Amino acid sequence: MRRLTALTASLVLGLLAACGDDAPTDEQQVRETLTTFASSVEKRDYRTLCEDVFAPDLLDGLQQIGLPCEVAMRTSLGEVQAPKLTVGEVAIDGTTARAEIKSSADGQDPSSDTLALTKVDGRWQVSALGADPEPTATATASP
Repeated sequence: MRRLTALTASLVLGLLAACGDDAPTDEQQVRETLTTFASSVEKRDYRTLCEDVFAPDLLDGLQQIGLPCEVAMRTSLGEVQAPKLTVGEVAIDGTTARAEIKSSADGQDPSSDTLALTKVDGRWQVSALGADPEPTATATASP
């Protein structure tokens, strides 16, 4: 029996060590959040958007004006037909991230935007929709 317990412990420790090597990077986690975001919009799964995808700071603004998140999403996305979202470049700085996205829907002009994300309790969540992109550095000569 002791041999079986020792073997089981060795297997568990080996699996845990292997899991550490395959942990997703922050960029992979951000992209996974954005995939969930896109899928939830396409499926009109407002509950997932409001409970899993959006960060508390984003939801606070809706609560301050007395608008439940699911109602806001149903109102803003209810008429959108065949929405699509493509994720481009992702930039991460500590517990914040910015993602360039392109969105389209039937009967609407395509749009390029930047989403801001924040790491909340170990999970990446969308903290701002249509966030301003990071300013680009430009070199200027001064006399």
